[in-house]
Amino acid sequence: MHSSQLILPGMTPEDEASTYHDSARSGFFAILVDSGNGRKKQTPYRLTDMPNVLKIVDPTRDTWLSQAEFIKPNRRVVNLARIGLLFVDLDTYRKPWAEGRSPDELANAVLYFCAQDGIPLPSLLVFSGRGLQAKWLLDGTIPRRALPRWNACQAHLVDRLSELGADVAAKDASRVLRLVNTVNSKSHEVCRVVHVENGSDGQPVRYSFEFLAETLLPVARWDLEKNMQDKAERRGKRQLKLLSGGQPGNLRSLSPRQLAWDRMEDLRLLSGLRGGVEEGERMKHLFWRLNFLLLSGATNSSQMYYEASALAREIGPTWGYRGKELMTLYSKSKAYEAGEKVTFGGQQYSPLYTPKNDTLINLFEITDDEQRKLRTIICKNISAERHRDRERLRRRSAGTVDREAYLEAVQECSDIKRTQAQELRAKGFSIRAIASQMGASVGSVSSYINAKDGVQSCVRITNGVASDF
Repeated sequence: MHSSQLILPGMTPEDEASTYHDSARSGFFAILVDSGNGRKKQTPYRLTDMPNVLKIVDPTRDTWLSQAEFIKPNRRVVNLARIGLLFVDLDTYRKPWAEGRSPDELANAVLYFCAQDGIPLPSLLVFSGRGLQAKWLLDGTIPRRALPRWNACQAHLVDRLSELGADVAAKDASRVLRLVNTVNSKSHEVCRVVHVENGSDGQPVRYSFEFLAETLLPVARWDLEKNMQDKAERRGKRQLKLLSGGQPGNLRSLSPRQLAWDRMEDLRLLSGLRGGVEEGERMKHLFWRLNFLLLSGATNSSQMYYEASALAREIGPTWGYRGKELMTLYSKSKAYEAGEKVTFGGQQYSPLYTPKNDTLINLFEITDDEQRKLRTIICKNISAERHRDRERLRRRSAGTVDREAYLEAVQECSDIKRTQAQELRAKGFSIRAIASQMGASVGSVSSYINAKDGVQSCVRITNGVASDF
């Protein structure tokens, strides 16, 4: 659990790490250490071992700590489990305005800039030995499926703080940042916390991810939703629907990056459903998973082969994939990052591959039963099934019963009326008197009296609507 003690500048590595890592959770983190001669050694550890590992870190060596947590002992975004903060690595030493300023003065400049530009103040500012690490702690963790939206916030923060030296190459979820109380051998300075933005409880302030996203992103999510609905209406298409599952209250994201991430996850799930990937299918799985990973923005061309290696080990632990077969994908990812477009049929598309669902279904021979377990790679029939299921749930939540329950209620009501009419008749009441007392028509009372036990002869069902006759 996060430490409940008062957190102040001068915190230990365990203190700082505990603000966004939780040793009670399952998963892994990584430590990267400069082992000399320009070589770095990375070691993964279980989160449960974090307190003990951080206590024995050698403070005289350059040391970096992963900011996210992973489902496997491999620090790649394809293995992301969760992340509990946003961050920006500020290379202030590259900026003329920062020359000669002390770490405290640099921190004050960052805080002033954020306040003036409407950016929420960082929870922590860490002096890395030459620059600053700005960290915005979250009041919870972001699961792997929300990574595309987290990436959007990261990219926007880096763009907004570019004047302060924000490093555009240090914004992915697999990033490691310098660990506090360890030396930066380039400057011989010790990495340390220089500012904590405390909340009302005396702890570093924590932000709701929804609040940060709505504050940072150029257009609020509900505005994006409205725009998408307006476009769909103009084209005569179905409006956006709620998707069951995931975070409560979240609308289904239709962004290309989220779709790409979900498709990659579907292909990983598909191999799990099939008990693995056959040898002849491995390169196909690797190629398309990597394509969608690049499209999602979760990685880039500089990290592509590292992510490819992690995916390849997942597909086949001993499989040695052929890197040359990914060269075309690498060149397309470079073009994608440069903002290039491909024109086809009078329309512009991403240089990376953006296939239709039917193409993927045929390519991977995905059955209907398999599709029902996937999130996005589904045919129109499965999509229609899910729409009907959502509509049924919506009607139930609104208090509308389904046809079967409705007919049962009608039958029960009819049985009660039949019994009541027959009892009054047995007491000598005329049909007209019974009709007047029950508030029913004479014809209905006659049918109630003449009906046999257990036989519903008083209800007509027409197009799902029941009526007396």
